[in-house]
Amino acid sequence: MTYETRLLTPDTWDDFAELVEANNGVWGGCWCIGFHPEGLGGTRQDHRDAKERHTREGTVHQVLVYDGGSCVGWCQFGTPDELPNIKNIKAYEKELVELPRWRIGCIFTGGKHRGKGVARAAVTAVLEEIRKAGGGVVEAYPEQVDGRKPQRGAYLHTGPETLYADLGFVRDRQVATWRWVMRRTVEA
Repeated sequence: MTYETRLLTPDTWDDFAELVEANNGVWGGCWCIGFHPEGLGGTRQDHRDAKERHTREGTVHQVLVYDGGSCVGWCQFGTPDELPNIKNIKAYEKELVELPRWRIGCIFTGGKHRGKGVARAAVTAVLEEIRKAGGGVVEAYPEQVDGRKPQRGAYLHTGPETLYADLGFVRDRQVATWRWVMRRTVEA
């Protein structure tokens, strides 16, 4: 399928919010705020307000994927300062040599569009946005799916390892039983 992508901005906020609201606030109300400095911990409304504030202030990088006029998914990315809250931080820091220039955080696809290439379109568009912004080392924190029983979507909020491998990322180090740091350099 062919999808259109756009950045999350004040002009596309309503499209993003409509998809989030149609999906119960996404994973119980996170509103894709968990990687941001304030992280999770407030109410669903707190998360929504924080995400909207980041959008208005330009402190969020996120590609939205559209099928026709409807937003059907997204991929969040940003610098380590913009997205400091990653899972398994102690294991991550243990073998850290140098922070990446960019991180890929959450990926989400609306229920009716899963398995149709939305996540691939989103990550591919993120890599293009990173290229346009000067490139550099990009990290992702996907879940290993090979050799593992099928998981519910919430476990794959950072995407499957196979998607990143297909897009040229390589394993850097394991930070949990099924979670890896994967890296790729994007040339400007």
